[in-house]
Amino acid sequence: MTDQPVYKRYTVTSALPYANGPIHIGHLAGVYVPADIYVRFLRMNGEDVVFIGGSDEHGVPITIKALQQGVSPQDIVDKYHGIIKKSFEDFGISFDIYSRTSNKVHHETASEFFRKMYDAGQFIEKVSQQYYDEATGHFLADRYITGTCPHCGNERAYGDQCENCGTSINATDLINPKSVLSGNPPVLRETKHWFLPLDQYEPWLREWILEGHKDDWKSNVYGQCKSWIDQGLQPRAVTRDLDWGVKVPVEGAAGKVLYVWFDAPIGYISATKELTPDWEKYWKDKETKLVHFIGKDNIVFHCIIFPSMLKGEGTYILPENVPANEFLNLEGDKISTSRNWAVWLHEYLEDFPGKQDVLRYVLTANAPEAKDNDFTWKDFQTRNNSELVAILGNFVNRTIVLTEKFFLGRVPEQGALTELDRAAFEEMALIPGRIADSIHHYRFREALAEMMNLARLGNKYLTENEPWKLFKSDPARVATILNLSLQICAQLSIVGEPFLPFTAAKIRTMLNLPQFSWADATLLNWLRAGDPINTPELLFDKIEYPAIEAQVQRLLNTKEANAAVQSKSPVKPGKEAIQYDDFSRMDIRAGTILEAERVPKTDKLMKLKIDTGLDQRTVVSGIAHFFSPAEVIGKQVCILVNLAPRKLKGIDSQGMILMAENPDGTLLFVTPAEGTLNGADVK
Repeated sequence: MTDQPVYKRYTVTSALPYANGPIHIGHLAGVYVPADIYVRFLRMNGEDVVFIGGSDEHGVPITIKALQQGVSPQDIVDKYHGIIKKSFEDFGISFDIYSRTSNKVHHETASEFFRKMYDAGQFIEKVSQQYYDEATGHFLADRYITGTCPHCGNERAYGDQCENCGTSINATDLINPKSVLSGNPPVLRETKHWFLPLDQYEPWLREWILEGHKDDWKSNVYGQCKSWIDQGLQPRAVTRDLDWGVKVPVEGAAGKVLYVWFDAPIGYISATKELTPDWEKYWKDKETKLVHFIGKDNIVFHCIIFPSMLKGEGTYILPENVPANEFLNLEGDKISTSRNWAVWLHEYLEDFPGKQDVLRYVLTANAPEAKDNDFTWKDFQTRNNSELVAILGNFVNRTIVLTEKFFLGRVPEQGALTELDRAAFEEMALIPGRIADSIHHYRFREALAEMMNLARLGNKYLTENEPWKLFKSDPARVATILNLSLQICAQLSIVGEPFLPFTAAKIRTMLNLPQFSWADATLLNWLRAGDPINTPELLFDKIEYPAIEAQVQRLLNTKEANAAVQSKSPVKPGKEAIQYDDFSRMDIRAGTILEAERVPKTDKLMKLKIDTGLDQRTVVSGIAHFFSPAEVIGKQVCILVNLAPRKLKGIDSQGMILMAENPDGTLLFVTPAEGTLNGADVK
């Protein structure tokens, strides 16, 4: 086992979910299950740890949902905060506190944080042009504006990011912008905001992250941070013109609130204040280890922006690690709350009562730790039936049933050990260390596999020794076999606790054991001869086809409903007239795709090498969600060749291929007629 640095205490945070909808399995796999495993493990080691969670209640999606439903933002957050909090409690996510950013203590904490930085001259004041909706009388935050992405042509880009190509953009860069509030084109008006000068933090961030955490941060986290820093950081606004949120606590800031990504991470601090009057030791003592569990879409905020805020404020510790997972897809499609393409936690708990650990197991075994992974109901059923039932549950049940049958429900004597017995004990002694090392390095899939290896060891040991055949001829040998098997069960109740807490508790109940610390995991003899054990209880039961079919059918119904809505979507209205000269300036040629590959660490970008007849050039296109590289190689396309080059994810893109977009959002290639030569003009 690798030696770990010694800390006096741990502060563990999990990303604050937006309180505009329930929790789904993507949230669980990406953030909350790995965080809970880590915290339970630390507690078993006797560490002083606080596990902080809460609802982010100031995001623009919340105000948009309130607008759509004709209610107040407070109504929205009250509803979903309650659903989220109860779901976490029922599922067994063991927060020390689950708070909310609408609480008074949070508003006070965020205001104090901003004010201290403001008084120290940490912000830049800028008067800039911002979009304003004249029909509603509102300055428009980024997500209140949609338009055409200047990079990939997606016509549903937001004012801060295009979700088609993944590029961060400014609202003023959008083509044909319109207000989400009224649908009207907005106008530009002057407004003043305060900016965090990230460019001034760039040398420090380069040293702290690129040099200081090159070896201990996950490659996806380090790589995304390096990409941002290498591209050059720019000042970022920390205030917004909105009615909902933490009011900016300075003069001349009427109608302005703190940007949600400024106030939300401060929610970790304010929640700790709620939890304990000794909160400062968890945030200001350098012997405390701060760990943020997040999804990959939050990497920049937790690794660059929030640390810069903490550095600027000057009295807080910095995160030692930010283990971010990739995304979990569902049945081959990206999880989407707007399309209801998700497995919602509160619905799962209703449909599969008592099966919290089954979902914890499946999500950990298939966790998207290094790349996006896919959840399918078939895999869920298979892992339950073939692994939890057939391996873990089968071993524990067989051991306790045989003990009840042959030794009247009491732990038998451990006699002389054979080579098989000693080999089993030797392997048992190694497993806790392997699990601990994997957890310390945030490799939870690997740690879970080691836990299951212990159950496999037990099954193999029972099968090889066949105590049911030996009892009549050699009851003393059977006593030793079942004693050792019971010790394996006891060890499973210890090493299984971080992963399967409900199951571990069941095993302890059957064995009449207390909850052990992690240090006890290597004792190897937890049960004494003559100790009574309780009646065996099945740890897991098979999940039959009808239960899975019902879940699959629910998703099919969702897909059909979405298709029905999309089929009724009107064709987009035509754009305003242009002059012929405007069109004639575009140089569109026929070309053939020679090579194609997905751009790493993106969902939708594909790097293409295209023969344009003029040359062979690289184009980055947002089509990877609809096509695989193999499908597009050799395809003839239409390409705009005189589009100014643009760097996307560090790749120089020299042009844009033409695509047709259906009302349902699917993309189709615009292809030249058969026989068209590469380089032919498209007019």
